[in-house]
Amino acid sequence: MIRHSLLFALVLTASSPLYALAQASHSPVSSTASLHLEPLSWWAGMHNPKLQLMLHSDALPADATLLKVEIAGQDVVFEGIEQTDNPHYLFINLDLRQAKPQTFDIRILAGDKQLFQLPFTLAARADGSRERQGFSNKDVIYLITPDRFANGNPSNDNQADMLEHAAPENSDGRHGGDIEGIRQQLDYLVKLGVTQLWINPLLENNQAQYSYHGYAITNLYRLDPRFGSNQDYQRLVTEAKQRGLGVIKDVVLNHIGSNHWWLKDLPSSDWLNYPQHPDAKNATTSPAASSTSLSSTNLGFTSHRRTTVQDPYADMQDKRDFVDGWFVDSMPDLNQRNPKLATYLIQNSIWWVEYAGLSGIREDTYSYADKAFLARWSKALMAEYPHFNIVGEEWTANPITVAYWQKGKINADGYSSDLPSLMDFPLYEKLVESLNEPEGWDTGFIKLYEMLANDVVYATPSQLVLFEGNHDTNRIYSLLKENLPLYQIALTYVLTAKRIPQLFYGTEVLMTSPTEGRHDGVVRSNFPGGFANSKVNGFSGKGLNAKQQQAQAFIRILLNYRKHSAALQTGDLLHFVPQNGIYVQFRCAAKHAAADNACYQADADKVMVIYNKNDQAQTLELSRFSKVLAGNTSANSVLTGDKINLNQSLALPNAGVMLLELNHQ
Repeated sequence: MIRHSLLFALVLTASSPLYALAQASHSPVSSTASLHLEPLSWWAGMHNPKLQLMLHSDALPADATLLKVEIAGQDVVFEGIEQTDNPHYLFINLDLRQAKPQTFDIRILAGDKQLFQLPFTLAARADGSRERQGFSNKDVIYLITPDRFANGNPSNDNQADMLEHAAPENSDGRHGGDIEGIRQQLDYLVKLGVTQLWINPLLENNQAQYSYHGYAITNLYRLDPRFGSNQDYQRLVTEAKQRGLGVIKDVVLNHIGSNHWWLKDLPSSDWLNYPQHPDAKNATTSPAASSTSLSSTNLGFTSHRRTTVQDPYADMQDKRDFVDGWFVDSMPDLNQRNPKLATYLIQNSIWWVEYAGLSGIREDTYSYADKAFLARWSKALMAEYPHFNIVGEEWTANPITVAYWQKGKINADGYSSDLPSLMDFPLYEKLVESLNEPEGWDTGFIKLYEMLANDVVYATPSQLVLFEGNHDTNRIYSLLKENLPLYQIALTYVLTAKRIPQLFYGTEVLMTSPTEGRHDGVVRSNFPGGFANSKVNGFSGKGLNAKQQQAQAFIRILLNYRKHSAALQTGDLLHFVPQNGIYVQFRCAAKHAAADNACYQADADKVMVIYNKNDQAQTLELSRFSKVLAGNTSANSVLTGDKINLNQSLALPNAGVMLLELNHQ
């Protein structure tokens, strides 16, 4: 177990051990003074030996010349202090190159008078921490909105120090799901066949309302107590790992919540973009204020015009209007051009990876943050963990806009990123569109086929994360008009694509939503069986109707087959122009290296996927695929277990999907 001397952001009160330390050293600090020291701890032997601590206290003297810092750590090199235009903040620079695991004291003095004596822990890194394997094409990611998945500990639903209380009948309120609920369902997730859990943000969101989603963070080093503690999160990751499940943390670099403690005393005048924004001012006087009615005119809201970042002709103000604007009035926009804030955010991401033992990061609203900072952030994470993985959210239907941010992309403006992966919104949107359209020369499957051909713009298209839905999209079953065969096509496409696949919780039991506009609270409804008095239980199967049972079994078979299929995990892709409402793809894993696509190698492991949108029975002639089928006279149906003869045409009795594992002669 890693030792941590500081478990949360440190707040100095009369009952705090740090207050006792300050009093013992004859500190002038009052019992109402606050003290934050972040990061909470660190580790010896990190790839980057530099560490910058941020200390906040209103007891720090305004005259910086009076300040003195003493570090009582063995081989911990003190490299000086820095300050901002707010004298309540002190930034302490350390070099830990030679330091071994230890707990040492940091002494803060004003002249000859000691203000604070603070313990700080350098822990030993877990074995293999630097070489940890991030999520990959071998995985299937399962997205969980924790407040809506399962309530494993009802006693933590309300907390005295949290502004918003549980309101399970309110679609936009807190429902009580938590870390314990996820932990209790790990066996269900393993049986389902997923291998990675992406969990929407779990950090403290102490906002007056609409806080359940987690994206308005008010403390970057503390789990929201309504979800559990830091240690509960650590335990969840450990137990998940024991079952073969990795955990991906949802990170927000662009903004914070309007009730973050920074807003009561900003670290510097340029810590936020548009610090004159009314909500920034309100937050300093009224912590609960987070929903001021505002007009977007000249008040610094983002324009959401993401292409301006890459546009060679864009006006500079248009670029700033996108990057610097607030996301909404309750989410102040961070200015990552401030070097101290940039360092803070990088260290915070690394801290959580190391502390919790994470296998990945999903970064929210990726392009909204400063682009130079994003390059620095991704480079720092991947330098610390060379086999790690990070996926960024760039919500656009334009593959050129997505491709700009991926590692290895050669951009005309010279911009270079270390971000391995992005969410494949262009392919997702085309998947839904193509399945809802009638088949024609330029409608239906052909749109999906041609969008996949746009992979030429990506540096590494196979590293993109393709999904059937997430917490911001309406439910796939509803979008496909509750047509089960089309649902099965969509899910098979996602899970067999040359991508890293991701599912949204509840998709396997056909959770529904409206189909037009944003209905976030309904999209993120409670998982059936995760809460008291549920009449239907998706975890046990109790009460599921026939279609739900069929869908869950379908997903379970496909996911568990994928776990052992080299072709679906890492194989080459070959697809054929759709004809007559039928679209055929092959995934093939080579037995030996060759210059051509493995699907043309007779001894390759091959999976044939046949998508059929026709309601009437169809016959698929196989001569078109003869070069791929050469040497394969039969196949096994992954979904039904039937043996299929490939020496004759295939009968497709109805709309849906056939997934065939080809047999060698």
